[in-house]
Amino acid sequence: DVLDPERLIQCPYNKHHRIRACRFPYHLVKCRKSYPEVAKELATCPFNARHLVPRADLSDHITKCNDKGFIEQDIVNQSSGFQRQQMNAVSTWQAPPCDEDWET
Repeated sequence: DVLDPERLIQCPYNKHHRIRACRFPYHLVKCRKSYPEVAKELATCPFNARHLVPRADLSDHITKCNDKGFIEQDIVNQSSGFQRQQMNAVSTWQAPPCDEDWET
C-alpha cells in the first residue's frame, strides 16, 4: 500500500538501507550528508522531493512521475476556484458624495 507509513523504501544513496516511509524524508537528509558523491549524481523530482533519480534520467522521470498528476490537478482546482471567486465577487465601491457644482 503506497499510503502505509510502515512500508519499507529503498534509500537512493545506499541500496542496503531500507527505511520506513514515515522516516524517509529525515533519512534522505541524513544520508545526503553521508554520501556527498552520490548526492552530486542525483537530481530531485520537481513534483516530489522524495524522488531522487540519476541526473541523466530526470527528464524521463518527469514525464512519467505519478505525482505530476496531483500537482496538475491542484493547479486546475486553484485556478477554477479563483475564477469562481472572481465571478462571485460583487463590488461594494461607492463614489464619495460630491458637493462641487462645476456648472457654476
